Amino acid sequence: MTTTDGTTARTITSGERADLLDTLAKHRFFLRFTTRGLDDEQAARRTTVSRLCLGGLIKHVADVEKGWVDFVLHGPQAMAGLDEESLAKHAATFEMLPGETLAGLLEQYDEVARRTDQVVAELPDLDLSHPLPEAPWFEPGARWSARRVLLHIIAETAQHAGHADIIRESLDGSTTMG
Repeated sequence: MTTTDGTTARTITSGERADLLDTLAKHRFFLRFTTRGLDDEQAARRTTVSRLCLGGLIKHVADVEKGWVDFVLHGPQAMAGLDEESLAKHAATFEMLPGETLAGLLEQYDEVARRTDQVVAELPDLDLSHPLPEAPWFEPGARWSARRVLLHIIAETAQHAGHADIIRESLDGSTTMG
């Protein structure tokens, strides 16, 4: 990714930031790799009792990553609420909807990844923190730093890359990580 001064985000990061971004890039690769050679119908197919499909996992991980980076930049007000509409929108991230294509979802994921990498490279301090929004799954009064958010994005991506590997193996016997 090129910055305004012509360098790349990777060249301006070092130490902890480079390690975090390299780890995230590895897990993004594993997730994306599960979709290699698939058409839209295959990417949308559910192969387990779960509602998950490969295209939906790509869409979900991109949406979650974007949301958490918005949180880093803008605080808890950037995150969706617990109203019925927000929860329905979140649930829809797990599936490919009519008109969505695997190529389009992968392109969106690339855009989200570029933005995340740039934010991590340019953020003045990874200790920048915000209070988490009120939700049953967050400890009341907890704060997360940008570093903690990035670790959460890495964990989320790795977890869903594992799910994607199982779905792909169920689809056609191909494996990603094994």
